[in-house]
Amino acid sequence: MKSVLGDRKAIVLLLTPALLVYTLIMLVPVLWSLGLTFFEGSPLGGFEFAGFDNFIRLFSDSAVWEALWFTIRYAILVTLFQVVLGYGLALLYNFVLRKSSVLVRTLVFFPVVLPTVAVSLLYQKIFQSAPTDGLVNELLVNVGLGSVDWLGAGTTAFVVIVIMDVWRSIGFYGILIFSGLLDIPDEIIESSRLDGASGFRLFRHIVLPMSLPIVFASFIFSINGTIKVFDSVFALTGGGPGDSTTPLTLYMYRTAFQYSDYGYGSTIALLLTMICLVVTLFIFRSSRRDITS
Repeated sequence: MKSVLGDRKAIVLLLTPALLVYTLIMLVPVLWSLGLTFFEGSPLGGFEFAGFDNFIRLFSDSAVWEALWFTIRYAILVTLFQVVLGYGLALLYNFVLRKSSVLVRTLVFFPVVLPTVAVSLLYQKIFQSAPTDGLVNELLVNVGLGSVDWLGAGTTAFVVIVIMDVWRSIGFYGILIFSGLLDIPDEIIESSRLDGASGFRLFRHIVLPMSLPIVFASFIFSINGTIKVFDSVFALTGGGPGDSTTPLTLYMYRTAFQYSDYGYGSTIALLLTMICLVVTLFIFRSSRRDITS
């Protein structure tokens, strides 16, 4: 093995097929999409060079900023709930349930593997208001409150989307952070308890600092996923009512594939990519400061 890894020709020979596949699948579409930002049109109707017109249109398009505002609100709320509640589940698994947490972990993780369309249909029924009330409205009526048209207004539809996506993903982040807590040596925990650290003091001074790497990794994983949300919103509300729950990804999809404006759709995709890059770099820099401080 050492002789093979020390041979540059062997390394090139082994890596070339993988690099070719990666280039064809990843780099070529990215570069193609970047090039389309300077054109307008579609493959069927043909493309025309547009220069920087798509970028000028991007900054003057009110629909883009509405979609961006929805995306930012959704990403911040869902990311916070996913990581914070996932951290709470991980603490429950590791320090309370311990070996008996297998069943609970399985049940909480189960929504992660469910199809998005099935989960969306389930939540449409739970929050249904017409022709018959769903479970939530039935409970509201039984306690003396009125029925709410949850999916008929932008504000309440946003709440339903957040609840649904947190519910279906929290089990994943619970397991992810739980795996990081398992790396904390038992000797450190036991010695801290012998020194008088327990409860919140143990969490604040031992568990939290030693679990920061997995927490930051969870934030990066979550924020990049929530910024690129598409399937759950598309299946639950279709971006409605109106455009009140339309994220950037859905607006990009409609622009490119429904309205056949591939150039402007690629420009929106570039904006989304830059947002993901900036947020990821910010979290990385924050994690470095916290770890080195």
